[in-house]
Amino acid sequence: MHWIYLCLAILFEVAGTTTMKLSDGFTKVVPSVLLIVFYICSLCFLTLTLKSLEVSIAYAIWSGMGIIVITLIGFMYFNESISLLKIIAIALIIIGVVTLNMTGEKEASTSKPNLEQQTK
Repeated sequence: MHWIYLCLAILFEVAGTTTMKLSDGFTKVVPSVLLIVFYICSLCFLTLTLKSLEVSIAYAIWSGMGIIVITLIGFMYFNESISLLKIIAIALIIIGVVTLNMTGEKEASTSKPNLEQQTK
């Protein structure tokens, strides 16, 4: 179930970012309201995901997939330019986010005693 929640969190985040662009700086009411609703839904589903999935994994997937999908929407729907340099930069951002989250989680688990060990 946590994978379904994570997919919904990603979809709502992408919808929120898309309506952010459509809101024209909060000057259009309907996209502005949808933006808030979509982001609330996204964070709710991400929170549900974290009940079963490590935060480093969930956040890395959520942010990485969000970057990829919103980049494609920007290119195809909003006619934003795309170049090899932008593709490489986005790939590096995704690699960086994933690496930081994985490294941070690994360091945290090795430097802090387990909760079970603390209660014994």
